[in-house]
Amino acid sequence: MARKEVSKKALTKSFWNWFYGNLTCFSQEHMQTFGYLVSMLPIVDELYDDKEEKQKAMETYTAFFNTEPQIGTVVVGITAGLEEARANGEQIDSEMINGIRAGLMGPLAGIGDSLIVGTLIPILLGIGLGLSGGGSPLGAIFYIIVWNILAISGMRLLYFKGYELGGKAVEVIVGEKATAIRESVIMVGTIVIGAVAATWINITTSFKLSNAEGGTIIDLQKTFDGIFPKLLSAITVIFCWWLMKKKKMSPTTVMLILVVIAFVGVLLGFFNPGLTY
Repeated sequence: MARKEVSKKALTKSFWNWFYGNLTCFSQEHMQTFGYLVSMLPIVDELYDDKEEKQKAMETYTAFFNTEPQIGTVVVGITAGLEEARANGEQIDSEMINGIRAGLMGPLAGIGDSLIVGTLIPILLGIGLGLSGGGSPLGAIFYIIVWNILAISGMRLLYFKGYELGGKAVEVIVGEKATAIRESVIMVGTIVIGAVAATWINITTSFKLSNAEGGTIIDLQKTFDGIFPKLLSAITVIFCWWLMKKKKMSPTTVMLILVVIAFVGVLLGFFNPGLTY
C-alpha cells in the first residue's frame, strides 16, 4: 500500500485557514478550538477516504486549544505531520496528538505574547506613530504592510517547518532551552514596553503655590522633574498595569477611570488640559 502524503495544496489551504480563521467562533469556553478544526479540515479530508475515519480524526481536534496565534502556527504544522503519520498506520493516537497540543500551547503562548504582542507590535506601532506626525497616513500604511509581510512569511515558515519536524519539534520548543528563550524574550519585551511608555506618555501637572505678591513658591512639576523626570507618567503606567493585572479590570474600564481622574484633576487645577496628553 502506497504511503499517504499530504499535498502542498492541502497544506497551503490548511495554513490559510489558520491564518484567517484562528479566532473563528472565539469564545471563553472554546477559545481557538474551532479555528483549529477549520485548519485541519483539508488535511483530514485528503488523508482519509472513509467518512467515519474522517469524523474520528476530526474529533481529535475538538479538545480545547488556545495559544498565541502567530507563534502557535507551528503546532498546526506539527499536528498536520502527526496526522499524516497516523493515517499511514504509525503508533500515533488522539491522546498523543492532544497531549502534544496541550503541552505546546502554554509555552508558545508565553513566547508569542512576549515576542509578538510585547515586542514586535509595540516596535512597529512606535515607528508608525512617528511616521504619522501631522496627520500623515504613512504610519498606518507602514504598519499594515510591514505587519502583514512579517506575519504571513513568519507564520508560513513556522507552519511548514512544524510539518517537516512533526513530533521532533516538541523537544526543541519545550526542552531545556525553552526556559532561557522565554526569559530572554520577556526581558526584551519589558524593555521595549518601558521605552514606548517613556516616549509616548507625557503627563504633567500645572499645580503651583504662589505668595501674596504672585510669585511662585512651589512649582510641583519642576520639583518632580528634579526628583524623578516623568514621574507622573511612570505612576500612570504602573497604575494602569495594577488595575488590569491585579484587579482584572478591562482596558475599557481603565480608560474610563483615567477620564474621570483627568476630569477631576482639571477641575481642581492639578492638570492643565493644554499640558496633559
